[in-house]
Amino acid sequence: MRMNGSCGGRSYGAPRRLVQLAVLFLFFSTPALATDRLVVAFGDSLTAGYGLKPADSYPVRLEAALRSAGIAARVHNGGVSGETTAGGRARLGWQLQGLKAKPDLVILELGANDMLRGLDPGLAQANLDAMLGELKRRRIPVLLTGMLAAPNLGAPYRRRFDAIYPALARKHGVAFYPFFMKGVAGNPRLLQSDGLHPTAQGVTVIVRGLLPQVKTALAAAR
Repeated sequence: MRMNGSCGGRSYGAPRRLVQLAVLFLFFSTPALATDRLVVAFGDSLTAGYGLKPADSYPVRLEAALRSAGIAARVHNGGVSGETTAGGRARLGWQLQGLKAKPDLVILELGANDMLRGLDPGLAQANLDAMLGELKRRRIPVLLTGMLAAPNLGAPYRRRFDAIYPALARKHGVAFYPFFMKGVAGNPRLLQSDGLHPTAQGVTVIVRGLLPQVKTALAAAR
């Protein structure tokens, strides 16, 4: 009986353990991948992470913050350094087509380079309007992040440029974060030597500000 029991343990126990391991693997891996929310951070160098280690870019930091908050999400970095609103408008379609799934949220961050080059605010508004229209057509929720014009561009330019983002948010009925660089712009301790791009510490401030809006937008998108 002892021998039979011993042989029976070896012949039955090993396959049973393999089955248990397989079930655990499917339980812990497959559902997590299936339920991950896809967030696309679409923007310029502020999104791309110019001058930073890849791990310090805001999309990576935002993904970590969402997961720490119990939200299974993958944040895709769709930032291109130097991009204007015209460039973003030109690539939005193929960027979306290249994804393997429909995004649950697009965080649209563009316009700083238009402003820094002194381009007509009307052009930036038209390009952003077109991108928001395309995302609406595809039924993709959006969080629009605003920009503010630099003081040296003069009051008339600032009034026109700063008004773009709240007006478009109202027109398209999208979630709105008024200033992407809130708490960072103008603070040399949080900016790189160029005075424009955030340091890793600056990214922490940006993500802290964005996180509540992103969480709300993802909840509304369910």
